[in-house]
Amino acid sequence: MKTALSHPFAKWMTAFLLATSTTLIAGSLLQQPSGLGDPIPFKESPAAAVLAQLTEPVMPATESPLPPAVPAKPLERPAPKPLSDRIVEYHMTVDLNAEHKKLDGQQTLTWRNPGAKPVSELYFHLYPNAFASKKTTFMKESGGQLRGDKAKEGSFGGMELLSMKTLTGEDLLIRAEYVQPDDGNKEDRTLLKVTLPKPVAPGEKLTLRTDFTVQLPTVFARMGYLDDFIMAGQWFPKIAVYEPAGTRGRAEEGWSIHQYHGNSEFYADFGIYEVKVKVPSKYTVAATGFPTRPPVDDGQWKTYSFYADDVHDFAWSASPNFVYVEEPYATANLPGVKIKLYLDPSHEALKTRYMTAAKKALARYSQWFGSYPYSTLSIVVPPKGGNGAGGMEYPTLITSWAAEEEKPDLELERVLVHEIGHQFWYGMVASNEFEEAWLDEGFTSYAEDKLMEAEYGVRPNLPVESSYITAPEPLKQLAWKYKGHDEYAENVYTRAKLVLKSIERQVGPELMERIMKNYFQQWKFKHPTTADFQRIVEDTTKAGWDDFFKQYVFGGMMTDFAVDGIRVKPLEHDGLTLYESSVLIRKLGGSYGHVPIVFHFADGSQTGKVWEGTESEVIFKLTHSSPVDWVAIDPHYTNVLENKHINSFMRTNVDPKLAMRWNLGSVKFIETLFGWVAW
Repeated sequence: MKTALSHPFAKWMTAFLLATSTTLIAGSLLQQPSGLGDPIPFKESPAAAVLAQLTEPVMPATESPLPPAVPAKPLERPAPKPLSDRIVEYHMTVDLNAEHKKLDGQQTLTWRNPGAKPVSELYFHLYPNAFASKKTTFMKESGGQLRGDKAKEGSFGGMELLSMKTLTGEDLLIRAEYVQPDDGNKEDRTLLKVTLPKPVAPGEKLTLRTDFTVQLPTVFARMGYLDDFIMAGQWFPKIAVYEPAGTRGRAEEGWSIHQYHGNSEFYADFGIYEVKVKVPSKYTVAATGFPTRPPVDDGQWKTYSFYADDVHDFAWSASPNFVYVEEPYATANLPGVKIKLYLDPSHEALKTRYMTAAKKALARYSQWFGSYPYSTLSIVVPPKGGNGAGGMEYPTLITSWAAEEEKPDLELERVLVHEIGHQFWYGMVASNEFEEAWLDEGFTSYAEDKLMEAEYGVRPNLPVESSYITAPEPLKQLAWKYKGHDEYAENVYTRAKLVLKSIERQVGPELMERIMKNYFQQWKFKHPTTADFQRIVEDTTKAGWDDFFKQYVFGGMMTDFAVDGIRVKPLEHDGLTLYESSVLIRKLGGSYGHVPIVFHFADGSQTGKVWEGTESEVIFKLTHSSPVDWVAIDPHYTNVLENKHINSFMRTNVDPKLAMRWNLGSVKFIETLFGWVAW
């Protein structure tokens, strides 16, 4: 799911505040005295490093051309051989009652026991029940809000299971009960336990038939309706993941089961989906996978047939207003894909921008990480007011932001390339987003930035983004353990991206590209964990990263290196007056080797030193013909995990009371500023 610092003025003011606070604490960096040595030019000063980024255009004048295309004839047919373990197989039919915003579904599920022990019960995610009342776990944790979008007052939804039977006709609903393993909330019915009449032996398959209905809510949090627009995400009874021993570090095999929480997204097994969607004749349907035959239309109802293999979810959307555009595309690294746009009519004129962004993303990600193996990618543009369905990813189907603006800025492209990035990290690598959301969201945010810079010339403002991290938490933790959505997004999107960028800064872009490619290639279709990524980093770099991961991944640290004091003492030497400047540097956060420090003298000269930062503090003593007049730690912002730039600079003769007042005032201003930054 896409999340971002969304208010342009907030971005600008934050950068300005960071820059001007540094300048004001220092005195005037722009009025450096001339003299011996090479003074830092303005464009390289600590304040200017941030200020320079304010001049970056929101919409660059030019963008890179598309990667060279090759003739494309994508074949929409089943994969010649399995790409995944295919634990599940779903055959479903669903009818849309457009008048009452209701789905009537039938499901035949075949599940294979992948473990080494008999399994006596199954667990099903009934995600629509998150919207059944204000008392569900999702609604209580989210407060009925997600990314600035609010649930409509009085609009509820839910799923009802009408029957669940084995092939021999045994009724399983009489053996079923709702369970709440995470919080014990009896009002939450998003997880169902079904006790079986007899265990499923290792390697054996079980087939169940289920009839169900879904009442759609007004579109919110990835599903629902807006007028005649339908978004059916997480709409069917989905079996949970049974993990064999060794999967994601498990000592013993068992079910991975969680309720639907305010922050969490999803985790499921790979398999095959064959789905028929019946809608009124005037509707067009977009869905995961590809059509197996043209829709059958009897003049009143239209039935679409879709098929998808090696995916772990199936979503669809329907509207009588979609403007449909399709183009094939292939490159040297992309075998061939049909890109399908389902546009809101108000964005029909923007079809080239949507299509170009999709092509750039598919081509670049396939080049950097590995080929997109599916024959189709569908892009749904929700109507104005439909952002509850916007900015979301499903296998081979994504949604853009809703068509709110006639002439949107680069957020149009940014959201698309973010969601297409999810096709790789969520869709194929498929980590457990309940427990390790950073492995999807952080990796996708990192890839998004890389593509936006390569293709659109837009560089991320990393010093500003790092300064936003006011509540760092471990990246590997349960999604609902973060204190609200802001803290969740701050960590699993932004801080996670900065951790990856920090690794890149330390090993270089080429080796980082090898790390990401090795991780993708080794773990696609296999549900990796954080420890698996660490092993890839260590194997690729031939170095140990345990300390780094303990602090910044398994721990919730950022770096904070502070200039904590400057003391100048005059010395007489051979009739000359020299100055011994003692500078106290402290480490207030995590360790981070190679901390660059610039010492500037009153005569305009300067010197630089590098501190390894292994101890808690260090005193640098410099003897020179002039006293030190200011000190700057990491003036070029090479350390992207530093989130308190405001104490990284000190001027020798600044009024300490004035400096303290500005420090406290600026921090308060930042807190206020970010109060109206939406995620």
